[in-house]
Amino acid sequence: MNRIELTRIPFIKNVLKSRYPQLAVFIVMLIGYIFAILAGLIGTPVGSHNFSIVFVWIAWWAILILVAVPFFGRGWCAVCPIPLPGEWLQRGAVLSPPDKRPKWLNLRVPKMFRNIWLQNISFLLLALFSSVLLTTPNITGIVLAAMLFAAIGLSTVFERRAFCRYLCPVGGFIGLYSQTAPIELRIKDKQVCVTCEGKPCYNGSPVGYGCPWDVFPGGLTKNTYCGLCMECIRTCPHDNIAVNLRHFSADLAKPSTRMDEAFKAFIMLGSAIIYAGVLLGPWGAFKDAAYNVGSSSWFIYATVFLTIIFVVLPGLFTLGILNTKNIIPLKQRFASLSTALIPLGLMFWVAFSLSFVLTNASYILAALSDPLGLGWNLFGTANATWQPMLTSILAPAQTLALVGGLIWSARTAQKAAGEVKVSPIPVIVYCLLATSLMLWLLL
Repeated sequence: MNRIELTRIPFIKNVLKSRYPQLAVFIVMLIGYIFAILAGLIGTPVGSHNFSIVFVWIAWWAILILVAVPFFGRGWCAVCPIPLPGEWLQRGAVLSPPDKRPKWLNLRVPKMFRNIWLQNISFLLLALFSSVLLTTPNITGIVLAAMLFAAIGLSTVFERRAFCRYLCPVGGFIGLYSQTAPIELRIKDKQVCVTCEGKPCYNGSPVGYGCPWDVFPGGLTKNTYCGLCMECIRTCPHDNIAVNLRHFSADLAKPSTRMDEAFKAFIMLGSAIIYAGVLLGPWGAFKDAAYNVGSSSWFIYATVFLTIIFVVLPGLFTLGILNTKNIIPLKQRFASLSTALIPLGLMFWVAFSLSFVLTNASYILAALSDPLGLGWNLFGTANATWQPMLTSILAPAQTLALVGGLIWSARTAQKAAGEVKVSPIPVIVYCLLATSLMLWLLL
């Protein structure tokens, strides 16, 4: 499918160029986010009846994994409220263009941190404590508040959105999987960017801000680090930036060569497998270990978790692609071929989330009427009983997602293997074995 420029449609273009529609969504999201923090801290300690647990880890997670990331890539980042207060402080403005004089320290993030390793670590920290995070409202409230204050703090020290780009645990995996989405922001004509003076899309101008994500749109080749904030569309004096509709996984045609991105693929793949076993599996001992944070069994669980992600999964993958006759360095082959795991990991998370969300979605009605668990009944649904939803289609939907992910990854493996001059068969076999394990755990 050829790319279709969505910004050729006047309505879409006008909505994206105006800051007011986005600001309206931002304000609603920020109010909801702050309410989720308060609900977690002062609401009922019963997770299934607390707004922070139900709307963050069930409603929001369902929208993110099942809709936003697969179809809109970085679309969530375009409306995420977390960076807003810090960004407003940093700019000294909400809507009007900023003063050229820098606010606060405005330092450059040190080069050693300009990667996604910190995002990998922050995601793993949340993953290791996820059993408590998913069930204990005050822990969720504390984590949400910590993310908000971390974003504010980093905005007063470093330029642009340092938190979003280098630390946010959610942003890391959204960036990874956004490569598969059918939405992209790209320039129309490279030569226009070459001859453009001042590069206002990156540096800012009297009509708008420089890219908060520290990305020069003229060099964009994939979605990973573009947060779809739309500032470049507003600042480009040549109308040379477009939002396009394209075929799925277009970015994966050119494999990554970065190890931080490669390990993100293993982190997400391994986490989905482990979550399926611990949260949905029949093994009570695993559940107890995951929930008893700080106990000796939990430390064993954490060790096994990290060993699977950093040793077992990448180790088996390395053995499969080991080929002493290939002149391309093993590190480059490892990074490039790990691109094939991106579609598989995304579909693993879709399949897992279907179980988790459909099992718990009925809690949304009760929490909507009584978000703090104080006996309210705002919409008459506070006494709605729990029941799993769409149980008859769950197993077929999960099977379709996993098999589809395997086929998708197999095709991606063929392209990646062609880039590094190796056979795709070991990677396809690896994906087949991982899919078989996930099918067994879920079904």
